[in-house]
Amino acid sequence: MSGTSSVRLVRVLASVAIGYWLFGCERAQQPAPAQAAAPAAQAPAAPAKPAELGDLLPKLPSHWTNDKDIGRGKGGVTDAQLAAGTSDPTEWLLYGGNYANYRLSPIKALTPAAASTLQVAWVFPTGTLGQFEVSPVVHDGIMYVTSSYNRLFALDAATGELYWRYDHKQPDDLRICCGPVNRGVGIKGDIVMMATLDAHLIAFERRSGEIKWDVELASYKDGYSATSAPMVVKNMAIIGVAGGEYGVRGFFDAYDVETGKRIWRHYTMPAAGEPGAESWAGKSAASGGAPAWTSGAYDAETDTLFWTTGNPGPDWNGDDRSGDNLYADSILALDPATGQRKWYFQFTPHDVWDYDGNTQIFLVDIDVDGKPVKAVVQANRNGFFYILDRTTGAYLKSAPYPDQAPNWATIDEKGRPTVNPQAVPLENPDYRVCPGNMGGMNGAWSGAYNPTLKLVYIPTIEACQQFQKGIVAYVNGQPFVGGLPVTVDVNNKVAYGDLNAIDVTTGKVRWRFKDKDPVSSGALATAGGVVFIGTGDGHAVALDAATGAEVWRFRVGGGVRSQPIAYQQGDDVYVAIGAGNWATITSFQGGNVKVPEGGELVVFKLPRHH
Repeated sequence: MSGTSSVRLVRVLASVAIGYWLFGCERAQQPAPAQAAAPAAQAPAAPAKPAELGDLLPKLPSHWTNDKDIGRGKGGVTDAQLAAGTSDPTEWLLYGGNYANYRLSPIKALTPAAASTLQVAWVFPTGTLGQFEVSPVVHDGIMYVTSSYNRLFALDAATGELYWRYDHKQPDDLRICCGPVNRGVGIKGDIVMMATLDAHLIAFERRSGEIKWDVELASYKDGYSATSAPMVVKNMAIIGVAGGEYGVRGFFDAYDVETGKRIWRHYTMPAAGEPGAESWAGKSAASGGAPAWTSGAYDAETDTLFWTTGNPGPDWNGDDRSGDNLYADSILALDPATGQRKWYFQFTPHDVWDYDGNTQIFLVDIDVDGKPVKAVVQANRNGFFYILDRTTGAYLKSAPYPDQAPNWATIDEKGRPTVNPQAVPLENPDYRVCPGNMGGMNGAWSGAYNPTLKLVYIPTIEACQQFQKGIVAYVNGQPFVGGLPVTVDVNNKVAYGDLNAIDVTTGKVRWRFKDKDPVSSGALATAGGVVFIGTGDGHAVALDAATGAEVWRFRVGGGVRSQPIAYQQGDDVYVAIGAGNWATITSFQGGNVKVPEGGELVVFKLPRHH
């Protein structure tokens, strides 16, 4: 082996080792192999184990239920309430606010002028490290908050009083990619549901916190996990799995809310002989990923469920999986009663950059080139903003949206990328590719939409990378990444972030708010003309929705990764935003790692005179 080849092999093996650290670092360390026992006659007596302080203290419970009468007497959540979305300002029932994913509060009192007067009402700690990515749910005066590591809290939405709490007992050998996150609950009737890092879906009685049912989606030991908020449509809780960095076969399920019985499963990877199987070389589809770890959207008019999918596996080496790799990096339209696919559109065929296809989708009725269109739009992680006909899946147009325009490809008239050959991963990469693998936007956080202004608000990372190809070796339940990004912008301290206000009719950026750190919080829009986001150095920020001018800023503590919401209780208007990041991901993005970790929900209140 030549010296050059030796260096190359070391680099590739190092990339795989680093990949294991980055994507498997939440795995518990395995115990060292036991040493062979010495003959019994030579073995000295084992010393008595000294008592530890923890052994003398009482064991803490992990589930605190409630037996008091709580709430405002509204009863359980109905189909009509879910369909109404955020039209009732006292409620926030869905991750996306409504089925179209607008994340728009109807509260007109939250104007740019009023936002500058917000004051802290109450603060609640989660007691956990890692990204605090929740979008709280509010119903009947009760707020449901999940934290990293699957803690679930039921709180008084006006005061923060704790009603009940559940701490999920995690196995010691979790297989999770990118932090111990959870993005919230689903709610229907008197049932609240949370997905877990060990790939379960658990249902709780909303007032008492008692467990009603608990189902396993798949074995976590095979690389599966679940991090998103279940989406409720009719009587079904719909939830997808994570695990794209472990070579799983992606899927999303529908479960009966009352019983936990599985109604259907939709695999995002075709089996042999199914449509799309021809887009995978050999048997590569068996470990092809395409996870479904974000929440979808629902069009009641056409009774269509929309869901999106993530990257094929391995991430950065596609040599053994030649072809388009359907249905990774795609949007799928389905019949919600059966889970059968109506149509699909693939954003990034044969993805070798980990771009995914699962950033937030918005269902919008707009005019495109002078014609009315029922559209679905998405700011994809690959750096392009797409406008599709949501009735047929037809591609209409796209446009780049990050400040640093994507250079990995151009998009042709059919919506298919023409790849820049310089941008593909190499053993010794030397080309700076935009965007990096984190985006652009990312499915780990949300955007928002103001239909009056026809603007969607997209939090964005500006941190380009090089992509290094590594070796490929699939082992069930182990990281399967085939390389690693080289964080050149982070290394050169030039990474930053922005919030992009994009015209949904054209895909053009109308204004851009820049921040010194990557912006990886969610967004909230209000009918009063405000957009709320959070920053990596721990500020809640309010912007004028029309211009992007900053109108308010408050230090909330840790870096913000949560999805803000607004709601009303009586005559009081509240804005809730969670603080708490994970230093490992923050460092990878190029953010501020000096800010300590630790989840904290900060709830602000508008003074009554507004």
